[in-house]
Amino acid sequence: MRFGLASSFVSACVARIFREAVDGKGLKEILKGLNQEGIAGPRGKGWIKTTIHNILCNEAYTGALVWGKSSVKKLVPVRVDNAWTAIIDKETFERVQTILRGRSFKSMHPQRVASQYLLSGLTRCGHCGKALVGQDAKGGKFTYYVCGTLLKKGSGSCPSRYVNSQKFERLVIDKIKEHILTEENLSELVRMVNEEMDACASDCKKRLDIVQEEMADVNQRLDRLYDAIETGKLNLDDLSQRIKQLKERKERLEAQKWELEWQLKERRVELADLETITRYVKNLRNLLDESSIAERKSFIRSFVREIEVTRDNVLLKYTIPMKIEG
Repeated sequence: MRFGLASSFVSACVARIFREAVDGKGLKEILKGLNQEGIAGPRGKGWIKTTIHNILCNEAYTGALVWGKSSVKKLVPVRVDNAWTAIIDKETFERVQTILRGRSFKSMHPQRVASQYLLSGLTRCGHCGKALVGQDAKGGKFTYYVCGTLLKKGSGSCPSRYVNSQKFERLVIDKIKEHILTEENLSELVRMVNEEMDACASDCKKRLDIVQEEMADVNQRLDRLYDAIETGKLNLDDLSQRIKQLKERKERLEAQKWELEWQLKERRVELADLETITRYVKNLRNLLDESSIAERKSFIRSFVREIEVTRDNVLLKYTIPMKIEG
């Protein structure tokens, strides 16, 4: 669940996710801990990164109702603070958003942007664990990636060796095109997102049914109180406080109903056709060859986590390319 009628267990789970994010844990590390402890996700199954990310980006946990953020007419969103009991304070929520933005591929250290080495900051020596450093030779005529230990302490300090930067970068790009930027991978990604959105829609519908049942109950209670006043069984002074409480509860439920109905309307995600996927894959591949080095660096860092080099072997650790806001 994302807001409103969350149980104490769900509230504790959401609070834990935010707390671990503030402590510096990544999405994968958070979901791994939840899954290892056997804590069920929103669908009663295991946790996935998309669900964790959606929770961390959902302002509803601060008690805020924001409706119309995805309006096709570009209307100003409607916002109601303190619409329900907050699970996360606003300061914590903003800290988490800052952390997530900092992990986006749009954020990069200026020195790495300026570097002529495409893979600087990503490569690591598989022997000693030190980062590979860009190194020029003969006035820049030759360029290499060199283990930091070997560069600093000299021959014999590490069994790694100098790696020709142009050949190495070309190899990595070719392998990215061959194994990562494929129609099959991107089609699978769209399928996974579509499946997740369908699950969210199902959960949303269940919560909407609960809200509507509670609204019907509140309306019945108000009707009985009004009847008691009209028939003279009870006077208004005795019931005014209770009527006020029920009206406030009704307003909160109406706000939740409004938000849930909008979410259901927005859950219209369809699997992209083969032509769209093919065009997208082509664009991503072209980005690796035709863009500026800064743009290529940013793109590669959006999904490549680390490149480990052990003499003749290269291990590339990655995720499927997808912008964090996607």
